[in-house]
Formats: sequence, C-alpha cells, structure tokens
Amino acid sequence: MTTLITHSLPVLAVGIALGSRVIPPWLLLAGLFFACLPDADVAAFKLGIAYADAFGHRGFSHSLLFAACCGLFGALIHRLLRCGPLKAGLFIGLATLSHSLLDAMTDGGLGVAWFWPWDMQRHFLPWRPIEVSPFIGGFFTQRGIDVLLSEARWVGLPCLLLALGGLGVRRLLAKGAAT
Repeated sequence: MTTLITHSLPVLAVGIALGSRVIPPWLLLAGLFFACLPDADVAAFKLGIAYADAFGHRGFSHSLLFAACCGLFGALIHRLLRCGPLKAGLFIGLATLSHSLLDAMTDGGLGVAWFWPWDMQRHFLPWRPIEVSPFIGGFFTQRGIDVLLSEARWVGLPCLLLALGGLGVRRLLAKGAAT
C-alpha cells in the first residue's frame, strides 16, 4: 500500500470527523505517524532479513502486540499530545492497528503476523478487495495506476465519506445547540 497516503487516510478521516476538540492536532499528527510506522519494517530487506521472517515485512511490526505497545507509548506521552492517557493510548493503538487491517485486505503478499510472538502464521481478512502495491518504482506503470485506483476506491472514498459525514453531523449538532 502507498504508506504515506493510504495508511494515513483512515486516521485523518477520523480526526476530521471527530474534530479538533476530540482529537487534538498533536494527537492527530501522532496518529498519522503511527499509522505509517509498521512499514518501517521494509528496512529489513536492506539488512538481509527475509520477507517471511518474524522481523520481515508485515511481521512483528504489524502485530496486535506492536499496536498495543504503540498505544501504551501514546498513553505515556499523553501530555505532549494534549489529551488524556486513555484517549492517547486508544487513538495511537487503533491508528497503528489500522495499518495491519488495511494490509490484511490486500490481494497479495504473505499476510499479516497479527499474533506474533505467539504464532508466526500470517493472516488475511476474508474480504481482500485492495490490490497489493508494487515495490518502489512500480507506481508509474499500468499496474501501479491500477493499485492507486483500487486504494482510492476501497480506502480513499470510504474515508472521504466518513470525514464529510462527521463534519456534517458536527455542524448539525452545533446548529442545534445554537438555536
């Protein structure tokens, strides 16, 4: 998946839908960072670590444990994020988890090691509509364009609807409170 774009969209959509009073800007920025963080594991390729290894791509950094640890870290730095520890922990943990959920919806790769370190089996969701992304350099091909269109359809459009829907509900609530 095109990490900086597609993996950020659900977090951004939730932030827009809920508004800055619920999701402060620093928390939103941290959520955007943590939504992309699991793909730092691509550095493993440069280190000679195989894709299917526990520390390979979509391995430990895509696990539930990793998301929970990121959430715990978020709770610990909650003051920097300008919110309470529960909100920071949940938002950061769910932002991190959203990455592996999207990856598990792709039609390629080896799956996601959700249960690492207890189980190294890789998993996909039963519904896998998103075309798997080519590695860097493959985006300017017909395949790359097809992937971007798939991500726009299955991630971008629902996120846009969520963000606009949240904005609409917040405006209606504000209008109702003003009258």
